[in-house]
Amino acid sequence: MTVSAPRNAFKRRLLAGETVYGLWLMSTSPVMAEAASLVGFDWLLFDTEHSPIDIGGVQPLLQAAAAGASAILARPAWNDRVLIKRMLDIGAQTLVVPFVETADEARQAVISTRYPPLGRRGVSGGTRASRYGFAPDYFTTANDEICLLVQVETREAVAELDAIAAVDGVDGVFIGPADLAASLGHLGNPGHPDVVAVLKDALARILAVGKAPGILAMNAETARTYAEWGYRFVGVGTDMGLFAANAKAALAAVASPS
Repeated sequence: MTVSAPRNAFKRRLLAGETVYGLWLMSTSPVMAEAASLVGFDWLLFDTEHSPIDIGGVQPLLQAAAAGASAILARPAWNDRVLIKRMLDIGAQTLVVPFVETADEARQAVISTRYPPLGRRGVSGGTRASRYGFAPDYFTTANDEICLLVQVETREAVAELDAIAAVDGVDGVFIGPADLAASLGHLGNPGHPDVVAVLKDALARILAVGKAPGILAMNAETARTYAEWGYRFVGVGTDMGLFAANAKAALAAVASPS
């Protein structure tokens, strides 16, 4: 039996200029992943940087999320060639690589995601990415189907943003408002006017280079604001954040005095 290698519809939508909304997932539960995939988000992201999810735990999440139509993104814990290789081998096609501060680091991320001669990704023929070897066209299509989003989240990275965004093979730049706020001296306050000014400036600079800008919000109202500014891949919250907020609201609704 032969099957076709997977195509990356998310990459095509992003490069076409569409605005796509997603959910950030930090739970290790395949049940949560499967349920989230059926909500209707354009994309879901599995985060291994700030969660207990490890590489071995990502594959069952990807399999569970295949129940729905959402595109699947993943964030490796670091801009590390081995972590990136393993993430790609288990079937992630779109990666958000954290804490990129220079153009050289962005180029290293590109090299890690591409097979030779364009990069240094290691080759294995029997991975989930290649449909366990049943997709004969995998190696001829894989490089083109990878979507790489690099994360800029410090004052130093913002200073290098134009060069980072211009790196060939980088499809978009994700701005991390929480870490950026901390780097600017406003820990825990991404809505501070100084941070907002940098977020707007970064957006304009990413668009000027012709790349897609992305960002994560903690609620729908802020996500809508970011999209109105022009951010194109926008996270509307996290699974744990939504659960905690709704659980708290439910308790308050029944426990408050009548």
